[in-house]
Amino acid sequence: MKVIVSGFLGRMGSTSAHMVQNHADFELAGLVDPAIEAGDLADQVAFWSDRAPVFANLETALNQLEADAVVDFSQPQSAFINTKLCLQAGVHPIVGTSGFTDADLAELSKLAKNKQISGIIAPNFAISSVLMQVFAGQAAKYFKDVEIIELHHDQKLDAPSGTAEKTARLIYENRGDHQQGHPEEKESMAGARGANYHGIHIHSVRLPGLNSHQVVQFGAPGEGLTIRQDSYDRESYMHGVALALEKVGQETGLIYGLEHIL
Repeated sequence: MKVIVSGFLGRMGSTSAHMVQNHADFELAGLVDPAIEAGDLADQVAFWSDRAPVFANLETALNQLEADAVVDFSQPQSAFINTKLCLQAGVHPIVGTSGFTDADLAELSKLAKNKQISGIIAPNFAISSVLMQVFAGQAAKYFKDVEIIELHHDQKLDAPSGTAEKTARLIYENRGDHQQGHPEEKESMAGARGANYHGIHIHSVRLPGLNSHQVVQFGAPGEGLTIRQDSYDRESYMHGVALALEKVGQETGLIYGLEHIL
């Protein structure tokens, strides 16, 4: 499988490029990152340009290279456009960038169906994270009251994380709307109770030294259930990225969430 890695100068993109290069079933067809034009990452660009063609623009890479799939870990503001470009080119997108709206997903799903091409968008490629989300969705059938605490390094741009949003969606699908806590609760400091998704409170922690961690805390009279997931290193995501590449050609349409291919 010929694979282009988009966002290769970022941490996740670089790790993905190494994985593709070292995987027996994949070939690194090309690398894309707009940051190559900045000039302050010349050493990294030189390192990778010896291994595959390097581009600043995904559309140019898709036009010039033969590729089966694109692994995209670009910036959130580019994710929708990049996914759309891949589908229009008949190339499977494997996207780990968060920030897609329901309208974005609906438009991309329609395009994938029209083009008869499959793709996978996953808020998190760590298998342990996907299982955590699935377990939380199952627990929500029995525990209505729940809060999500997601913890990441202090350079993460989006809050809450895509993983927390996906977890909240799965909980909502299984329990529906539920307003928990005191009905007259008031915040003496704005934001103290975090984001609110159909009654599910989500709290984002950003600190140096963290990587990617999430706690789903359920509570009920006389008991509680805690589901925690930790990714200590970016290598934890590579098994899921490889799995997505291996299975994307066997699937139909646009898939949101790695749990659908496990």
